[in-house]
Amino acid sequence: MRTLILIVVTGFVAVSVGYGFQRDVSGTWNFVVELDIGGGEPTFEFLQQGETLSGTYDGAFGTAPITGTVTGDQIEFRFGEEENEAVYIGTIDGDAMSGTCDYGGAGEGNWEAERE
Repeated sequence: MRTLILIVVTGFVAVSVGYGFQRDVSGTWNFVVELDIGGGEPTFEFLQQGETLSGTYDGAFGTAPITGTVTGDQIEFRFGEEENEAVYIGTIDGDAMSGTCDYGGAGEGNWEAERE
């Protein structure tokens, strides 16, 4: 019986590590963003339902709704309109995440964030 339990647990861990768990980023996150033209410290409020991400950006460019996705430990979200759209892509690591961003005409850069 112990051998069977060990086999089942070992298989579950292997599958979990191989496929990763779905991360949930719901809540308030404090960002540090460094762009080609300077930086800022916006706050994002995320609401996640499955892989669908919504919420609010609050920072130097005002307040705006966001949309995006979370797949495993990968996150992608955006706010703004057309040529003024900001796009963030990154990796989630517990209560921290980091990645790259593109603010169109305002430049590209890197970001880091921590859950509040």
